[in-house]
Amino acid sequence: MIRRAQEQDIPDVLKLLVQVCMVHHNGRPDLFKGPATKYTAEQLKEIFADDNKPVFVLVNEEERVLGYAFCIHQEHPGDNILTDIRTLYIDDLCVDEACRGQHVGRQLYEHVLDYAKKNGYYNVTLNVWSCNEPAMKFYEKCGLVPQKIGMEKIL
Repeated sequence: MIRRAQEQDIPDVLKLLVQVCMVHHNGRPDLFKGPATKYTAEQLKEIFADDNKPVFVLVNEEERVLGYAFCIHQEHPGDNILTDIRTLYIDDLCVDEACRGQHVGRQLYEHVLDYAKKNGYYNVTLNVWSCNEPAMKFYEKCGLVPQKIGMEKIL
């Protein structure tokens, strides 16, 4: 079942946030600290209550979180160069490493797409680190195409 994240989900989400951190740390230890979480429990509580930042979780029969999708509403009304479209940005999508290959990520992504369509969004966007090839392949299979590319030169 996929639903909005609730306060009871915080412990499971924190465990998944560590998994995501470690994927990034293993790919770019120069940028990402090892085991850490992007958010604290208190920050998660606030995010879960914010309708401009919907978080969806896929849970099993025991209500254990198997994956999540953090989303953020983005809009730029009156911007000098950007049009007034509504974007739903996927800030983070994670599947518990014990459940990968079981279509949890695909179900979460499809749920986000349905939510975006039902709520009048123009598009769904996300960023993926180039060191995370499995994620890039997953998103390509889902039909996403590059929108922009970030580049760097390490000094």
